[in-house]
Amino acid sequence: TLLFAFFVVMYSVSTFKKVQHAELTQAINAAFSKKPATDNPNTNQNAGEQTTHAQTPPLPADIKTKVLKTERTAMTALGKTLANILSPLIKQQQARVMQNSSGLHIVILDSALFADGSPDLTEAGGETIKAITLPLQHSQHTIVVEGHTDNTPIHIKNAAFFSSWELSAVRASSIVGTLSDYGVAKTRLSALGYGPSQPITSNNTPEGRALNRHTSILVLYDTISMGHEPGVEIAPAPSTSQNKSSPAEASPTTPSPTGPKS
Repeated sequence: TLLFAFFVVMYSVSTFKKVQHAELTQAINAAFSKKPATDNPNTNQNAGEQTTHAQTPPLPADIKTKVLKTERTAMTALGKTLANILSPLIKQQQARVMQNSSGLHIVILDSALFADGSPDLTEAGGETIKAITLPLQHSQHTIVVEGHTDNTPIHIKNAAFFSSWELSAVRASSIVGTLSDYGVAKTRLSALGYGPSQPITSNNTPEGRALNRHTSILVLYDTISMGHEPGVEIAPAPSTSQNKSSPAEASPTTPSPTGPKS
């Protein structure tokens, strides 16, 4: 009787451990493969054949809040460093450093970076961009450089450009190139030219036009991309006509209908 009871107990314990081991193994596999765990390992055996991409599970709300708070704190510290570097221009009201919901927003008037109508950085402007490069090197944030102009036709100042859009894009590219030359990874950089389309004040006065001629350097938060699922391709709607042949099946001698084909 004692031997029978002993083996029954041993069998019960071993069975319980197997169940626990199976659940633990399944949970670990789900975590590292970024796939949701299932109660039964034999369920949805063909799910891998139907899913082309593993979806990244979203972060729990409390963890995401902590990550975002940590990143905002680090971004604030980076902003203070940049503000100290740009202190002379800030005192002259030629630069500003702000923090918003997207990240850091550094605004520098073009008069501190470029000659009037020129796409090339001045010597002082190059030194300014070089000075802010060092703290930007040590972060991994995406950096977007935006060029902005006033509404004055650019051909009045520089006949080499057809429009202010071109000038703003080339100026933004000049700053991106300088940041890259001084060590900021090219994969983090992009340039945009907005021309006169996004004025920050009225162009009716010389002072207003001077403010609208500026460059914005955006340092974006990384948490914007956390938890993103892979994109889903959107296919065009199937043709409603069942009797019409496709253009590939049409005879080459058949005249084309009136009007262009899409």
